[in-house]
Amino acid sequence: MADIPAKLSKPQMRRLLQSQIKTNLFVAIGLGIVTGVAVKYLVCEPRKQRYAAFYRNYNPETAFYDMVKAGADFQSYEG
Repeated sequence: MADIPAKLSKPQMRRLLQSQIKTNLFVAIGLGIVTGVAVKYLVCEPRKQRYAAFYRNYNPETAFYDMVKAGADFQSYEG
């Protein structure tokens, strides 16, 4: 007995590009949101914490005197 081929569905002949664009748009928006959240929590938040920790103990006056001791040239040009 011969094998009976399965019935194939018809190919989509109209509005194929529109349906693909719609699918790609939803995927792109989803990936954009996921990437934005990942950057915020993996890059921005640790950076803000490092800045806060640095400025918690930062004394600009002692930093200035350390730079003067190291030989930094501070000049003021007026006029």
